[in-house]
Amino acid sequence: MKALVVNGPNLNMLGIREPDIYGRRTYDDLVSLCRDAGGQAGFDEVEVVQSNHEGDLIDMIQQAYGRYDGIVINPAAYTHTSVGLLDALKAVSLPAVEVHISEVDAREAFRQVSYVRGACFATVTGEGLEGYAHALRLLAARLSAR
Repeated sequence: MKALVVNGPNLNMLGIREPDIYGRRTYDDLVSLCRDAGGQAGFDEVEVVQSNHEGDLIDMIQQAYGRYDGIVINPAAYTHTSVGLLDALKAVSLPAVEVHISEVDAREAFRQVSYVRGACFATVTGEGLEGYAHALRLLAARLSAR
């Protein structure tokens, strides 16, 4: 099994950006966590990518078609604005899990809407970076059940 972990804007700034919300662990820590957790969940490959540009994220999702078995996505700020990411996830029709480091549903009102959620079979929020491990386990279970 192969998984693609897609990260949206400002996640490259983990450890620097609002550490009271996102913690002090870095993006490199996140990449290591995803690879380790993915291996433990049964994935042969876990690729972790990040971009601050919506079109690049759409390209990454489209390129996953035929290459990966599923996607874990943290669209970050694009969660609340991007129909393009939703459409890309629907287009490739791969099982997907939405993940957020913070508890987005308990934050500002504008964070209450997730466009990508409609293309995801599960959502993990508020578990810090460990939420990615949870999301990868959910994805592995879904893929193994097929």
